[in-house]
Amino acid sequence: MKLEDHIRTVPHFPKQGIMFKDITTLLKHPEAFRFAIKEFRDRYKDSGITKVVGAESRGFIFGAVLAHELHCGFVPARKPGKLPAKTISQEYELEYGKDSLHIHVDAIEKGDKVLVVDDLIATGGTVKAVVEMVKKLGGEIIECAFLIELTFLKGRGKLGSLPVFSLITYDSEE
Repeated sequence: MKLEDHIRTVPHFPKQGIMFKDITTLLKHPEAFRFAIKEFRDRYKDSGITKVVGAESRGFIFGAVLAHELHCGFVPARKPGKLPAKTISQEYELEYGKDSLHIHVDAIEKGDKVLVVDDLIATGGTVKAVVEMVKKLGGEIIECAFLIELTFLKGRGKLGSLPVFSLITYDSEE
């Protein structure tokens, strides 16, 4: 199945000049969504992953389903003020300022084998923040996985030597 056929590009969203890759068109298509999850599951089923960390908010969609399929735990990386217990946080850069993500301090245990999942990697700031928190808590990153990678923005470069896997790549804004 060609998953790209199920991604809608929305020009000038959320601001002028951005060609937004809308995944809701893939999510509403049951066969495409199942196919994407199956591709991820088949890649990671024998990797010994104990936790999947999904970045807010679209990373929750793929991360939670994948954790279920892999019979492991799911950890949400959330925006400030969304988690009720003690957290660690990591700030990251946005085009227009800074933001941060938070994870409960007891969500990752030393030695956990962790898969970091999000819907899309662009400049890499969000996923780098998640990776830093997982490492601080003692988790071992197995790989960072994305439905979509915008390769022209070179986000994987922020992850150093960590392995990155993407089901769909775009080499230009299209």
